[in-house]
Amino acid sequence: MATFFDGRRSFKDVETNGGINTSQFLEAAEGVVQLFDILGSTAFAPVKSDMSGNIKKIRDRQLAAPSASETLQSLTTAEQAEKKKVATEGLLWLNRGLDFTAQALRNNHTNSTEELANSFTKAYEATLKKHHGIMVRPIFALAMKACPYRNAFYKKLGDDQEAVKKELEAWLGGLEKCVTILNNHYEGIKI
Repeated sequence: MATFFDGRRSFKDVETNGGINTSQFLEAAEGVVQLFDILGSTAFAPVKSDMSGNIKKIRDRQLAAPSASETLQSLTTAEQAEKKKVATEGLLWLNRGLDFTAQALRNNHTNSTEELANSFTKAYEATLKKHHGIMVRPIFALAMKACPYRNAFYKKLGDDQEAVKKELEAWLGGLEKCVTILNNHYEGIKI
């Protein structure tokens, strides 16, 4: 039985030794954008658009300077040395969005009776809200309310719920690892 995670790059497979592999990370991040399609509401369009735009900024930088962009860390270091920050800022915002997603899904995965709307709202409060202005917050509040019911969401991830739980756990573990590494990396970067 197939699950959402089959045939997609998983964060658990992203190489992190010596830095986060840029190509692998971007492929896995594109899977997160596709995950928002499963949430189903057009209210998530701004979230998907923002993530996709940030992925494009990073990929554009990678294509422009491939030898200096093998890892996300080398990409941001090289860009800053050139007094540029487009991809560095894009990665910062992408990582914030990934942190939001990771916290929401971790909370929901761990608390088997909690609805997605509650998990996503808590994650938004803990991650993105402090970075958003008064105009953006209502858009996210609407998106949180538009989350599907928990059972409907997990069913869309695959019929074999045991396989879904196992793959989601591995995917989340890899995602959380990448987010933590990037959070630590950004502590030393001035934007």
